[in-house]
Amino acid sequence: MNSKRILIVAGEASGDLHGAKLVREIKQDIPDCQFMGIGGAQLAAEGMEIIVNSDKLAVVGVSEVLAHLGVILGALKAIKHQMHVRRPDLVILIDFPDFNFRVAKAAKKLGIRVLYYISPQLWAWRSGRIKTIKRYVDHMAVVFPFEVDLYQSHQIPVTYVGHPLTHVVKSDLTTQEARKLFNLLPNQTCVGLIPGSRQAEIQKLLPVMLAAARLLKAKHPELQFILPIAPSISEAMLQPYLAGLDFEIRIVKHQIYDVMQSCDAAITASGTVTLEAALMELPIVVIYKISWFSYQLAKLLIKVPYISLTNIVAKEWVVPELIQAAANPENIASEINAIIHDPIHIAKLKVQLARVKQNLLTHTSEQSVAKLALSLL
Repeated sequence: MNSKRILIVAGEASGDLHGAKLVREIKQDIPDCQFMGIGGAQLAAEGMEIIVNSDKLAVVGVSEVLAHLGVILGALKAIKHQMHVRRPDLVILIDFPDFNFRVAKAAKKLGIRVLYYISPQLWAWRSGRIKTIKRYVDHMAVVFPFEVDLYQSHQIPVTYVGHPLTHVVKSDLTTQEARKLFNLLPNQTCVGLIPGSRQAEIQKLLPVMLAAARLLKAKHPELQFILPIAPSISEAMLQPYLAGLDFEIRIVKHQIYDVMQSCDAAITASGTVTLEAALMELPIVVIYKISWFSYQLAKLLIKVPYISLTNIVAKEWVVPELIQAAANPENIASEINAIIHDPIHIAKLKVQLARVKQNLLTHTSEQSVAKLALSLL
């Protein structure tokens, strides 16, 4: 096959990870394939030419997006320019819908085929966007089996490729080995603090997580805490929040699954990490805080009763969710206490998490998406 050029848009840390794996798979068939687009450190490490760094675009909520509108519009202009000048053979869009729909529209005008990997959550909110997908996307690669029927009912080409996390979310360590790796005491309860991969999430969620940890530590001095840092977050970004703490929190870079293996429970943001925790069978408390305006709008639009992917996949309450004002230190500490000090509750939760994991196990996602991409070239 002749050399090809593919443009990838991965606007968030999870998309950067999935995109990097996809690039590796495609290179198995087209070693000299050129990649360009929006991504982060992991796509750059695979040789993709980074036109815009995804760190600049990772914001949550309507008011937050408005505050970064200039940066977002600048990134969109840059991508449109590159598509016009360099004419890639294929555009692969990974999640990040509001931005990527505009990229898809521009690609369609130029006659460039579009593969969309990881569907927007149309089943949860703004289902009218399916009309945009039908108009501008050539093929959908979806990661949940229940999404296939939705697209087929609108005559949109769709393939269920399996979730990209199912075969990568694991640790080769035992709990004791993981704790030894991170200099944690082997026989004392460990609670993880996982505030997310976006700066906005750190700002809104980390302070309340730390306050909850302080309450837990005061009541149970033997508790130990660990905080993994996403690739998109620097230690310097965390320092203002950690300064002045009167107890230790172990900070770890990148090793999220080994960190989860070391934990008895965790406090997490509401994104992909909730699914990762389910795949690790780790009990969690999910918290969610955005601006007042964004939340009021979300209440009007969202159609599912849950915010965490764990509960959405399970179609029932498995892990507790604390939203907005309910995501306060007292409530979080209370939920964590219930998890780590109630053996019956823990046993039931572990069974439910194992069921969610089993529902998602399937073939390797990136291999399936790479085959789809090759078929569209």
